[in-house]
Amino acid sequence: MAINKESNGYTILFATIMVIIVGGLLAFISSSLKPLQDANVKNEKMQNILQAIGLEEMNDLQRNDAGGIFNDYIKRRITINYKGEILSDKTDADEIDPMDKLDAFNIDLRKEYSRYVKPIMRDNKGDEEALQKALSNSTDIHFPIFVCENEGKTYYIFSASGKGLWDDIWGYLGIASDGKTFTGTVFDHKTETAGLGSKINETWFEKQFIGKTIEEGGEFVRIGVLKPGKDKDNHQVDGISGATFTGVGVDEMLGRNLSVYYRFLKNNPEFIKE
Repeated sequence: MAINKESNGYTILFATIMVIIVGGLLAFISSSLKPLQDANVKNEKMQNILQAIGLEEMNDLQRNDAGGIFNDYIKRRITINYKGEILSDKTDADEIDPMDKLDAFNIDLRKEYSRYVKPIMRDNKGDEEALQKALSNSTDIHFPIFVCENEGKTYYIFSASGKGLWDDIWGYLGIASDGKTFTGTVFDHKTETAGLGSKINETWFEKQFIGKTIEEGGEFVRIGVLKPGKDKDNHQVDGISGATFTGVGVDEMLGRNLSVYYRFLKNNPEFIKE
């Protein structure tokens, strides 16, 4: 019996078969590429952590080379909660198990910020005491610490996530063993405006933080991101012209996250090496 290729039935059958075939091919390609994609994400994270230390030899570090040297520098991976309590403490002898959700390397600050931090900030807007209490009581918010040892010196790499003008911004922050002085930073964003807020990941912006401190007179001091051209003290950097809201986002992100890390270091003096 001849097939009527002009009929609606034939058209529907043909379209269904093509959807199945194309869908199957796309699913196969996606599953085949996933291990490579996961490896790239892991290596890029290692690259960012290592470059945030601020060591000169890391300036030209390539993503694919980061995994091979990560444990040469990162000797401990610590996860703390908002109260500064240690939830997990791994050494370079402990492999990174992707199923271990408390391993510092597996903490996804961007996801936690979107799911848990932002709702708490929204619900307690304008009430700082209530905000701090809600953040402290949450068991879903974690803070990773990476401890680097290099040529007899110790460095701490902290993570931070927040919101810019349009969407997520985040960074890795290198702090010296004194627990207060920046040694390096790496920032990035999801969709900040090209040529404006997107410049937070440019070298000139990141290098401004080196040597700045988060302490004055034994107390925590927020790092301020100010309009360019204004006089700056040791706790302030230039923002980006035309990117006020991105600068405000970086300012808020650093203040909220670094206060937790600073409190942890001060409450655990064995980590401080002046």
